[in-house]
Amino acid sequence: MEYKDTLLMPKTGFPMRGNLPNKEPIRQAAWEENNIYEKSLNRTKGRPLFILHDGPPYANGDLHIGHALNKILKDFITRYKSMSGYYAPYVPGWDTHGLPIETALTKNKKIKRKELSIAEFRKLCAEYALSQVDNQREQFKKLGVRADWDNPYITLTKDYEAAQIKVFGEMAKKGYIYKGLKPVYWSPSSESALAEAEIEYHDKRSPSIYVSFEVTEGKGLLEDGEKFIIWTTTPWTIPANLGISVHPDLDYAVVAVGSEKYVIAQALIETVAETLEWQNPEVVKTFKGAEAEKIVAKHPFYDRESLVMLGDHVTTDAGTGCVHTAPGHGEDDFYVSKRYGIDALCPVDEKGVFTDEAPGFEGLFYDTANKNVSEKLEEAGALLKLAFITHSYPHDWRTKKPTIFRATSQWFASIKDFRQTILDEIKAINWYPQWGETRLYNMVRDREDWCISRQRTWGVPIPVFYAEDKTPIITDETITHVSNLFKEHGSNIWFEWEAKDLLPKGYTSEHSPNGNFTKETDIMDVWFDSGSSHEAVLLGREDHYRPAGVYLEGSDQYRGWFNSSLSTSVAVTGKSPYKTVISHGFTLDGNGRKMSKSLGNVIRPAKVQKQLGADILRLWVSSVDYQADVRISDDILKQISEAYRKIRNTIRFMLANLADFDPKQDRVPNEELEEVDKYMLHRLKKLVTEVRNNYDNYEFSPIFHQIHNFCAVDLSSFYLDFAKDILYIEAANNQRRRSIQTGYFEIVTALVKLLTPIIPHTTEEIWEYIPGAEAESVQLTDIPNPEEMSTFNDTAENWDHFMKVRDDILKALEEARNEKVIGKSLEAKLTIVPKDEQTKTILSSMDQLHQYLIVSQADISENASNTKAYEYVDVAVEKHPGETCERCWVSSNTVGEDEAHPTLCTRCATVVKEHYQQ
Repeated sequence: MEYKDTLLMPKTGFPMRGNLPNKEPIRQAAWEENNIYEKSLNRTKGRPLFILHDGPPYANGDLHIGHALNKILKDFITRYKSMSGYYAPYVPGWDTHGLPIETALTKNKKIKRKELSIAEFRKLCAEYALSQVDNQREQFKKLGVRADWDNPYITLTKDYEAAQIKVFGEMAKKGYIYKGLKPVYWSPSSESALAEAEIEYHDKRSPSIYVSFEVTEGKGLLEDGEKFIIWTTTPWTIPANLGISVHPDLDYAVVAVGSEKYVIAQALIETVAETLEWQNPEVVKTFKGAEAEKIVAKHPFYDRESLVMLGDHVTTDAGTGCVHTAPGHGEDDFYVSKRYGIDALCPVDEKGVFTDEAPGFEGLFYDTANKNVSEKLEEAGALLKLAFITHSYPHDWRTKKPTIFRATSQWFASIKDFRQTILDEIKAINWYPQWGETRLYNMVRDREDWCISRQRTWGVPIPVFYAEDKTPIITDETITHVSNLFKEHGSNIWFEWEAKDLLPKGYTSEHSPNGNFTKETDIMDVWFDSGSSHEAVLLGREDHYRPAGVYLEGSDQYRGWFNSSLSTSVAVTGKSPYKTVISHGFTLDGNGRKMSKSLGNVIRPAKVQKQLGADILRLWVSSVDYQADVRISDDILKQISEAYRKIRNTIRFMLANLADFDPKQDRVPNEELEEVDKYMLHRLKKLVTEVRNNYDNYEFSPIFHQIHNFCAVDLSSFYLDFAKDILYIEAANNQRRRSIQTGYFEIVTALVKLLTPIIPHTTEEIWEYIPGAEAESVQLTDIPNPEEMSTFNDTAENWDHFMKVRDDILKALEEARNEKVIGKSLEAKLTIVPKDEQTKTILSSMDQLHQYLIVSQADISENASNTKAYEYVDVAVEKHPGETCERCWVSSNTVGEDEAHPTLCTRCATVVKEHYQQ
C-alpha cells in the first residue's frame, strides 16, 4: 500500500495564479450579460436608500490614475452599502461643455471654426464629447466599477440643460443673478472670463518696478514736486493707472533723498531705502494716510491726474504702502475707485492686446508691453528701480497660461444675501477629512460674487433676453419657456432661432415698443453646469433624493464642484445638496513627485489593468491613506501584488481543504466545535466588526491591513499550519477534521464577502469554488453582521494568552534550529515549565498541545533542566528519541507497534486499518 494515497490532501480547481488581465474582461462581460447591477438593485429594493452622487469627470481624453482612484473609491462605497442593508443605485456622470472640447476640435481634429456657424460647431462639439464619454465609460468598466452605465447623466443632454436653466431662473428670481462691470480673472489664452475655481497658481518671472508719481495738488499737506512711490509687478497696468491708494490709519513719511522728496509708509522706510540704494535718507515730515485723501498726483507719462484715495486693502507686507490703483485691472482698485466716482479704464482687449485707449502701446500683447512701459517710465524719469522676481501667479487651469484682471461686463451670481445660510449648512455636514469643513468655510466666508458668464461657444446659454433699450429680461415666464424649449429641442436652438422665436408666444415688453428683442451671447461657467446636478439628477431621477448621502471628489473640488453645488443648492432650496463630503488627495509617483510626461513617471490605469489586473489597482487604492496625497509606482504595485498573492493563496488553501466538505451534511454545530475552532471564529467576528466599522467610516487602508494581517498571522502562521496534521491525516469524518473544515468554511465565506467591494473579480471567482454557495453572485449577498455571528468569548481570553505563550515557544524552537539541535519542528520534544498559574492551567488543559505547536511531543513540567527562560515559560528543546512515522511525519515511540504497519505510528495505523483496508 502507498500510504500517501491514504492522505486526504488538498484538492481544488481554484488556480494559484489569478491571471487577472485575461480573466477580468470575461468576468465583466458575464456581469453585464447577467445584469448583476440590476439584480443587486432588485435584491435590495425596499431597503433604506443611499445615494453617492458622482461628480462628473470631464469628457476628454483617456483616464489617468486620479480618475481610477476616484471611481474605485466610489465603487468601494456603493458596493459595500449594497451588501450592508441599503438600496444603493449609482449613476455615473460626465461634464461635457467647455474650452478643452473646443480646442480638441480646432487643434486636434483640424476643424475650421470660422467656416462653420455657431450651431454647426456646437453639434460637432456634442458629437466629440459623446465619443469621449463612450471611451471613458469603457475604461471605467474595465476597472470593475459597477454602475448604471447605460443611463448616466451627461451635462449636454436636453433634460439636464433644462434643469440647469431652472436653477438659473430660481436664482435670478431671488435677486442673486446680476450683470455688472468689474474686474474678473480673464484668460487671454481662452479669451474668456474665469471663476476662481478655474484658477491655479504657478511660478512666473515678472518685472518688479518702483515708480514715482509727482504731486501737483498737495492740499496743504504736501508740496508740489514731492513724489509718491508705488511698487508693482505688472508694469503693463501703468497705462490704466487712475490713482494711488493709501491706508487711512498708517503713518506715512516724506523722505528727503538728495534733492528729491518721496512719500512712502513710515514702516517701510528701511526696506525701501535698501532696495533703492538711498544714501542718508532723512524724514522731513510724517502724517496719517487719512490726511492725504484727494491729493492729486500726475500720471508718469500721460497728461492726466492720479488721485490719492483711502483703502483698507493697503498693507505694509511689501512695496511702499502706496498702492498703484488701476480700477480696470484689480478688484480692490475697482471698489476703491468706485467710491471716489472713478470709472474703470481697461485698455486691453479679450486677447490681452492693448487698444487705442493706451496711446503708444496699441497692438502690443500685455506681457510684451512690460518692457515698453518700463522704457517709457525711464524716459519720463519716473522709473526708480527695475528688477525681476519669481512669484506665484494665477494661471488658467485649462490652458496653463497666465491670467490677468480685466474689467468687463459679466453676469454674476451674488452669494452675499445667503452666505450665512451656506456657512450654517457647512457646519451641519460630515467632513472626511475634518479639515475640509474649515477649508470650504473660509472660501465661502471670503467670497463675494461668482462670475458665471463665459465668452465661449460650447456651453449652456445664459437664458437672458434684452429689450430695445438693453434692459435684461429674466422672468418666470421666459425662464420656464426656455427651459421647456431646451427639454424638447436642446440648447442649440438658442443659436439657431431668433430671439423672438425663443420668447413665449405673444410676449411683449414696455421696454420694446417695436417688439424687437435680442438675446445674450455668453454661455454659463461649466461649474454652474456641474453645480446644477443636484437639480438635474438628485431631484430629477426617480430613485434619487436631495441631499445625497455622499459627494466624493479630489481635494481640488473644494473650490470647484463642492463649492458650486453648495452655492446653487442653498440658493434654490436653502439646504446643502449633500450630507457628507469626502475628499481624496492627488496621485504622485513613488518619490512623491507629480506625474508628468516629461519626467516619464506617468502610470496609466489601462496599462496596470493589462499588465497586473484591475484588482491589483483596486487593492492599491484600498491600501493607501487616500485622504492625503498618495504614491504609486511599479515597485509599490509589486508589493501590492505580493499582498494579493498572500490573500489569494490563503483562501486557496482553505478551499482545497473543503473539497470533501458539504456544509449541509458535514457542518459541525457551534456547541460541538473544538475549542481552537471556536477561537478562530471569535477572531473572525472581531475582524468582521473592525472591517465593517472601517467601511462605515470610509476608512479603507485599515481594511486592507486587517484582512492581510488576518490571512498572514491568524491563518497562515497558525490555523492553517497546525491543522494539516488533522486535515490530511485523520479520517474524512473525524470530528476534529470536520470542526476545522467548518471553521474554514465560515472564514472563507466571510472573507470573500468582506473583500468583494475591493477585489470583486477575484471574490467572484472564489465564490464559484465555495461548497454550498447558493447565490448566483457574491455581489448578491450581504456582508456578515457581527451581531448575528456566534459568540465564543468564554474561550477567547485563554486562547489569546496561549498565542502569547506560543510566541515564546516558537522563539525556543528557532534557537534550537539555529543550534542544530533539531531540523524541522516535528523532530522536537518540548519540556515546558509555566511561570504562572494562568499559563500552567491553560497549557495543562490542552489535549493536543503538541499539534498546536507543530512538534512531536510537548510535556508540561513543574521544573526541568537545560531550559531557557522566556516571558511566560521556560523551555527545553531536544530531539525526539522516537522514529518518524512514514505517513504523518510525527516522531513517535509508537512507530513499529502495529505489526501490519511497522513504519506507522499507532494513530496512523488505526486510521489506515479502519478506513483504507478492504
